[in-house]
Amino acid sequence: MPRWLLLLLLGTAGGAAAVLFVQQRLLPPRLTPAASAELRGAFDQADAARLRLQAELNQTQQRLQTTLAERQALSAESANSRAMLTRLQEDLAAVVAALPPDPRDGQVAVRAARFNVKGGQLNYEVVLSRERAGSKPLLGTLKLLVAGESGKGSPSTVTPHAIPLQVGSHEVVSGSVPLPEGFTPRQTTIQVLDRSAGRSLGMRVLPVK
Repeated sequence: MPRWLLLLLLGTAGGAAAVLFVQQRLLPPRLTPAASAELRGAFDQADAARLRLQAELNQTQQRLQTTLAERQALSAESANSRAMLTRLQEDLAAVVAALPPDPRDGQVAVRAARFNVKGGQLNYEVVLSRERAGSKPLLGTLKLLVAGESGKGSPSTVTPHAIPLQVGSHEVVSGSVPLPEGFTPRQTTIQVLDRSAGRSLGMRVLPVK
């Protein structure tokens, strides 16, 4: 046998032995078919979980974007509502300023009132104002004394419960009070008091039409 062929065979055998030695002693053990299948299954489960989490993340991002858009729309709508409320308050102040003054010139002026009877109820709207209004609203009560005729035609007066109120530069108080059966109102005395049965801040007598 030629020498070079012998050296080649010895080198090939040594290289194969070295590879086997490294695989057996230094590298991690080779997986069995069962362990390889188990590892593949675990990888597939992890990949499926990753895809599911990615889908949930995308849905969450979409919901977040929708919520942010709705919030921006609500903010714009709120700003528009505040601007409209400011304009309405300015318009109301202009209307109140154009009403005839209260001849009694009390601390709280009764500028106007409207009454109507419907379904056994006296519906009312009373416009109040303060010429020297401060930064804080004035706390008080509104008391109505409704004079008229009972069902038998005799004079009678109905005194509903006092109504708590807060008066800034102007205030519109509206509501309804029950009337006795057959009672016909003729006029209403509007009293503004600092408290129930307290000091008078303003008063006016107006007819019920």
